[in-house]
Amino acid sequence: MPKSTRFEDALKELETIVESLESGEPSLELSLEQFERGVSLSRFCQQSLSEAEQKVKILLDEDDAGDDDALTDFDASAQN
Repeated sequence: MPKSTRFEDALKELETIVESLESGEPSLELSLEQFERGVSLSRFCQQSLSEAEQKVKILLDEDDAGDDDALTDFDASAQN
């Protein structure tokens, strides 16, 4: 998934795919393609939410420490 993909765009596309699959209209082949894309979008959205949650935790921890001016960049790859 491209780095420029936004969470909101990915979620909207995922919702469209779910609606299409629930309608039962697509062929089996198209359904499988859509399902595969949906899984990819779902993983992207989950990763984005996890990163946002970590950033919030970092900010809240800093606020609790009384250091309101310092912000730390979060590197999700370093957490794995």
